[in-house]
This record gives sequence, C-alpha cells and structure tokens, in this order.
Amino acid sequence: MDGGNLLKLKTTGDLALIKKMNTAIVLEAVIKHAPLSRAQISERTGLNKATVSSLVQDLIDNHLVFENGPGESSGGRKPVMLLFNGQAGHAIGIDLGVNYMRGVLTDLQGTVISERQLSFKKREQDFALNQLIAFIEELASQAPSSHYGLIGIGVGAPGIVDDKGAILFAPNLEWQQVELQQMLEARFQLPVTIDNEANAGAQGEQKYGAGRGIANQIYVSVGIGIGTGIILNKELYKGASGFSGELGHLSIEYGGKPCRCGNQGCWELYASENALLEQAEPLGFESLEELLAAAEAGNREVQALFYAIGEYLGVGISNIVNVFNPNVVIIGNRMSRAQAWLEEAIHASIARRTLSYHREKLQILFAELQDQSAVRGAAYYAISAFFAKVKSGQPV
Repeated sequence: MDGGNLLKLKTTGDLALIKKMNTAIVLEAVIKHAPLSRAQISERTGLNKATVSSLVQDLIDNHLVFENGPGESSGGRKPVMLLFNGQAGHAIGIDLGVNYMRGVLTDLQGTVISERQLSFKKREQDFALNQLIAFIEELASQAPSSHYGLIGIGVGAPGIVDDKGAILFAPNLEWQQVELQQMLEARFQLPVTIDNEANAGAQGEQKYGAGRGIANQIYVSVGIGIGTGIILNKELYKGASGFSGELGHLSIEYGGKPCRCGNQGCWELYASENALLEQAEPLGFESLEELLAAAEAGNREVQALFYAIGEYLGVGISNIVNVFNPNVVIIGNRMSRAQAWLEEAIHASIARRTLSYHREKLQILFAELQDQSAVRGAAYYAISAFFAKVKSGQPV
C-alpha cells in the first residue's frame, strides 16, 4: 500500500473517531441539560453549529433524541428544543440479597417503571438461581415496546465479584465460584453487569440519591451483613484486584466472634441486621419489620437494641472516617429504615472515636433511596454500559 492510501486511511479513521467523540459530547449535553436547542448545545460544547446539527440529526435518526417544539425566542425565530428519549429502551436492575431479591425495570433515564420484591429463606444455590431467572423473566415481561427493547441487566450481589462477573465468595449466601454473568448472558442473550451490592448502592445514591454532586463519599450498606462502596473524586474505587469495600470484615474486636469469612470480631457481626435479629430473638421478634413496628409503638427494649447497634455502626464508620476523610458517609440498605433509632447513637460514637479534623466537614446521611439504592445502581450499570456502546459507535 502506498503512502497516499495509508494517509487516507489514517485521516478517515481520525475523522470517524472525532465524530464518535463529538456524538458522545452532544448526547451527554442533552441527557444532562435538556431541554436544549441546537444553538445552546453549540454554546455548551464549543462545537460549531453545522457539526451539532449533523450529530443531532444522527441521534434523532437513532431514536435517542427528539424535538419537543419551540422554546423561548431571544429575538429571532423560536428555537426547536431537544429532549433525550428515555423511553427508547429499558433496563433491569437486581439487588440479590441474602434472604430477598429486589428488582426494578427502568427506562434509560433510570425512572422506575415496574418493581418487584421476593423474600425467601432457602439459600441453596440452585434454588436461588432458578428464583433469580424467574424473577428477571417476570420483570422483562413488563417492559413496554421500545426501539432498543431491553438493553441489559445489572445485578448487585453480596460478596466478592471479579471483573468477569463471577461471584468468587459470598459468605452470607454461602456461595463460591458462581459464574453469574456468564450464566445470565447465556440465558437472556443480553449484556449483564455484576458487581458487589454495596458498590451498586454507592452508584445508585451518587446518581439518583443523597450522593449527587459529592466528590468523596462512602456508602455503607447495612443488611444481613455490611458492605461499603467507596467513591473518591466522583469515581468508584475498586482497588488493585477490584475487590475493595469489604469493610464489614474490619476487625473491631480482637478474638471476637468467629465470622463466616474465616476472621474473628468482624464489624458486621456486631452492627448488622443479623446482629440485631440475634439480640432480638429472646424478646420474641423474628424480623426487622416487627422490630421497626415495635420501636415505632414505643417499645423501649427494642429502641435500646437499635441504639446499641447504632453505637457499633459508629465504631466502624469512625474507622472509615479516620482512613478516608470523606465528605459524606451514607448509610443504606434495609437498616436505613431505622434511622430514627440509630442516628443519635451513631453520631455519639463517631464524636468519641474520630479525629476532630476529619469530622469537621463530615456529614452522616441516610440513603435517600432507602433500601432501593443498590437496585437502582444495578439498573444504572446496565444503562451506563448501553451508553458506552452508543458513544463508541458499537452496534446496540
């Protein structure tokens, strides 16, 4: 091949790459700031008006953007306003708990269209996987007709997940080496993203909840166990091997209770829903719902149990604050519903145990999405993977 043809190929390739990058910029502007006119997109992005008009037309042809009629005039002809077409496709998010499954069907803006929840006590792997498949099928059957149809599935799971979507170790589920992503992709013929449940919860709160716009935040998922999602400089921190955030297994008591993980004295043994239920059993309570109702009714013994759990939550959160110095710690998952009886104890414990400089600007928040943080974050994973394909010019 002669030099002229090589140069031509390189130039063509460069132009194609530039077009992909500019398409991504325009789409991002519409998603974040719509309604926008073509002129306003040009002003925001720095792209010239002819380029914007061409890219917008491509996005309209691909059903991702639509015209929404005239906007306000600034002196001349009224501009045509553009909106993102959130109904162009749908995503499924799953929060796979130890004793429950929670699922949502959303549009491409993350708006929940349908949701389901299922409680169960059997933890056998085959039983749970069959339940999960049926659960996803039910949500998928409720998806409205759309141009792209179902674009993907996201799952938050309580354990260590590798970069291929395999659950390597989930002690509270008693699962090991489960190739969940591979299994679900084969079954549904859709892209599937699997991540740790607390990471999904952190993403859910950052995108849709209490963490919006906050650079450094730690999401603490308090359910049967405890997991954490770490967001630093607005990016999810996953560590060298992708397994960060297992702070429920911080040792807070030397020689303490044995944990399923093989350690002793792990934080989640003293500050989780499971720890609460163990202490509540002699009082005749069997579920978090019963305990919440009793606390609401003024039961002092139950309120004292929540207070004690709150103190232990504060112990672990203090370690997190002293290490990471975050802007915010967000407490989520099922135990966030007990905010009224946990909050005072958590604050008191943190005040005793953190360095004053670290807590000076610290906020302790409870999840805005309550126990839906992880399921919304899981759906966001699927949506984000879809957008990544669109922006890179891959077929979707």
